[in-house]
Amino acid sequence: MSAPTPADPQPEYRSPEPPAFGRPSPALLARADRGYARFLAAQAPPADTRDHDQDAAGAR
Repeated sequence: MSAPTPADPQPEYRSPEPPAFGRPSPALLARADRGYARFLAAQAPPADTRDHDQDAAGAR
């Protein structure tokens, strides 16, 4: 024997989350790209090679 066919179709499961839940939006990805590009473009401060006015111990 088979189970009787229901008269009404099964109700659709509705999730409270949007279909793309857990995926970053295109706007968020674009913002991250801009921030990373700024990070890569930032130049390091120049290296200070001075001796900071310290004399060598035996230079007197």
